[in-house]
Amino acid sequence: MDKIMQNLSPQKFFLYARKSTDVEDKQVRSIEDQLSELRAFAKTEGLNVIEEFIEKQSAKIPGRSIFNEMLNRVERGEANGILAWHADRLARNSVDGGRIIYLLDCGHIAALKFPTLWFENTPQGKFMLNIVFGQSKYYVDSLAENTKRGLRQKVRRGEYPSLAPIGYINDVRTKSIVVDKKKSVVIRHAFELYAKNGSRLEDISNFLAQHNILSSSGKRIKKDRISFILSNPFYYGHFRYAGEIYEGKHQPVVSKKIFDKVQEVLKLRGKPQKAKNEPQPFCGLLSCASCGMMITGEYKVKKQKNGNVHYYTYYRCTKKRKDFKCPEPCIRQEKLDEQLSSLLQKFSLKPDWAAGLREMLEKDKTEAAQSATAFVQKSREKIKTISVKLQRLLDGYLEQDIEREIYRAEKAKLLSEKKSLEEQSFNLEQKRTGWLEPMREWIKEAESLPKIAQESNLFAKKVACRTLFGSNLVLAGGRVRAEGAESGANAPQNQWAALCAAHDLALEKPKSFVLVRDPGLEPGFFCLGRNLVIVK
Repeated sequence: MDKIMQNLSPQKFFLYARKSTDVEDKQVRSIEDQLSELRAFAKTEGLNVIEEFIEKQSAKIPGRSIFNEMLNRVERGEANGILAWHADRLARNSVDGGRIIYLLDCGHIAALKFPTLWFENTPQGKFMLNIVFGQSKYYVDSLAENTKRGLRQKVRRGEYPSLAPIGYINDVRTKSIVVDKKKSVVIRHAFELYAKNGSRLEDISNFLAQHNILSSSGKRIKKDRISFILSNPFYYGHFRYAGEIYEGKHQPVVSKKIFDKVQEVLKLRGKPQKAKNEPQPFCGLLSCASCGMMITGEYKVKKQKNGNVHYYTYYRCTKKRKDFKCPEPCIRQEKLDEQLSSLLQKFSLKPDWAAGLREMLEKDKTEAAQSATAFVQKSREKIKTISVKLQRLLDGYLEQDIEREIYRAEKAKLLSEKKSLEEQSFNLEQKRTGWLEPMREWIKEAESLPKIAQESNLFAKKVACRTLFGSNLVLAGGRVRAEGAESGANAPQNQWAALCAAHDLALEKPKSFVLVRDPGLEPGFFCLGRNLVIVK
């Protein structure tokens, strides 16, 4: 070994500086600070530094490219010394630490220099170096375990240990996740649109974009991301972490009932398909009266010989039936928009009618008196039983009597059942007035129809038509109609049908009328239907 060291004299050093972005390295000197200190140390000690190696990578696991390159060059004899701020800059794992010790044993490394640590290439020195490497690894392992333990405790308390999803905010002051008052309303409406109105993932993306909810790059959120949002249990009060479902302390944005409905729709529709062309606003709204196929939209550019260029959108039958030659002609978007706007006006709620309905709501509010105490008590008992089962399930898992996958599946099932019961219990306790808010929302929607009909927001018109007609709108001879509207079989029902009838009656009797409800209609199941009439 003395011979090898003599051949390598004078000693040549490689300077190595490393900084990781990992948690354990946040308090470690920066790269610039290390370089400044090491250069000054080399000058003071008279070290011959022939090259500097800088790396920004964690040393927890082996495989650092720059570090390995440096040691390979040491093995080739280009240098026989290494200068670093501390031994933990070189290695925090047993593989890299062992390689350093091995190169010292073989004589490829004659000296290791650290401003913060004394080292001498002797058996005692290498023994102490092994201990330093071991301490560095122990620190990393212990820190990682403590971090994991802290995260586990956090999720058990119902605290989501990550960034808040859209509709929520990470409150740095309270270190909790709180509801974003503006965006949460939009997210809740998006869930309701997808669950009730047959909207597509593209429609939800457009809806969010209209309310300035975009991706991090400022673009419309893609369909796969929309699907992820709609399937995130965080929005009804639970959250998913490490493959398990936990009860969250955060405030839900949607009910479990709405969330489950959305999951059913997602399951039926399957994975989102990549669209061949940019979908047009009214796609998926109408079907063909002749063959039953869907009406699709196309964007066209027409160039004339005189140089004029015309841009237009039209809608036509997809004509996918091979056994039938569909005669249905196409229709321009402008004409279709005009007809849909006319339909919306027909089902609108006049201001004086809205005032009359709101007055009825207030009267019913004071008169409603239904008791659901027995059912609520029964639900509470079931919730207690589920809580006991959850505890027994956890005990069985901790005692290793239950396999992990079985534990996760049963836990998710019980938590879902518990959440549904809690919502049912809450809804029953609020039953005396719980119907008021949906009715107020309907009045608000019906009042907004004239504005929607007059404006140029085509997506809003599509949503309104979905609410009114469902999937019963058809295109026949270039005219839009509600399938079965003449017989009333598939025409809009309940409140919307009553409004249509009210408009017709008002035309026959152009006087001052108010809306009233027939006696005996239960407020808890408030729907107007045929019970809504117009009287003097």
